[in-house]
This record gives sequence, C-alpha cells and structure tokens, in this order.
Amino acid sequence: MPSNISPRQREILDLLLKHRAGLSINEISNILGISRNAIQQHLPSLENQGYIQTGELKKTAGRPIRTFVLTEKGLNFFPKQYAWFSELILTNLKDEMGSEALKVYLQKLGDTLAQSLIPKFEGKSTEERITELATIMEDLGFQLTEKQQSTETHHYLEACNCIYHDLAQKHHEVCELDKTLISTLLNKNIELVNCMAKGGHNCRFKIEK
Repeated sequence: MPSNISPRQREILDLLLKHRAGLSINEISNILGISRNAIQQHLPSLENQGYIQTGELKKTAGRPIRTFVLTEKGLNFFPKQYAWFSELILTNLKDEMGSEALKVYLQKLGDTLAQSLIPKFEGKSTEERITELATIMEDLGFQLTEKQQSTETHHYLEACNCIYHDLAQKHHEVCELDKTLISTLLNKNIELVNCMAKGGHNCRFKIEK
C-alpha cells in the first residue's frame, strides 16, 4: 500500500471498487459504519491524489446527491499480476522459438519502443541524449544512482534496480530490450557491463563516446 494511503482510505477505495457506479457520502458512511464527518475528511485527500472523482448525481426525493467513483489511477491502485502473465508469455515464446530467436524478438520490441521516442532525441548532442534517456529510464521505473558518469572513452548509466528483475533472472534475454532501446536512442554501441539478473549489485550500461 502506498505510504500516503491510510487504512481507512484503503477501505473507501475497496468499497468503491465493489460499487463501480459510485456511492454517496451517506452510503459510504452507512456501509463502513463511520460518521459522515470522518468520510468527508478522507475524500478530499483521495480526490487530490487522483484516486477518486465526482460521479453522476443520484436522484432522490429531495435534491440530487453527489457520488464518488474510482478513477483509472484508483483502479490501478489495486495489485495486478503482470509479472506472472509476462513470465507465462516469455516461457511459452522461449519454448517455441528458442533462446536466440527470443533475443531477436526482444531486440525488435526495443527498437519499436525506441522509434516512438526518437523525436525527443533528434538534433541533440550525445550528452543531451543521455540526459533525455535518463529521464525516460526513470519514468519507466529505473532508479539511476548517477545521471551520467564519463571517462575519456565512455559514458556510463547506472541503475540500482531492475524493473524486470524477477523475469530477467529466469529469462536473461529480457535485457536485450533495454540494450536495444538505449543503443537505438543514443545511436551508439552500448554494453551491459553489470547486470542484477546475473548477480550484480546494479545494472550498468557502458556507452561509447
């Protein structure tokens, strides 16, 4: 659970997940057995964080009542089994294609992703491209320990985490996607000189100058 979500707020999100059409403050209060004031204290925080939004007005004998519904971010708050699904696909592909063909396939995926991002890199120097790449990698979930390190002959990017760690431990071919993505966006030869999936303490990419 994210640290900014309290147990009570989690209860509200759970409830709205089960009532996708939306609930009013009174309905949330009655179902959870807590006061309206307590609910009203939590809703603004959930709304400000983008987990809920105002839904359709409910018609009553009096004036219409405002309801609250989950947003897409609210739906994505709940656990997903992407890693399990991805592992199932990779295992099946590897069994059918073999390791080398899977590498080629993942390289193509890396190139496809790179092509959608290349406009951000056009007309930029290598150093500017590396800075842009670092931003993209962080958006993908990498925690870069250094934005950029350089020697006379090479630049380096280093991440203290691997966003595919569990998958990459079982299928080292996954690393081909990142290697191709980085190489294509920088238009440089790169080498993965340290890999967490193979027992390294970080993932370190060596980029030729």
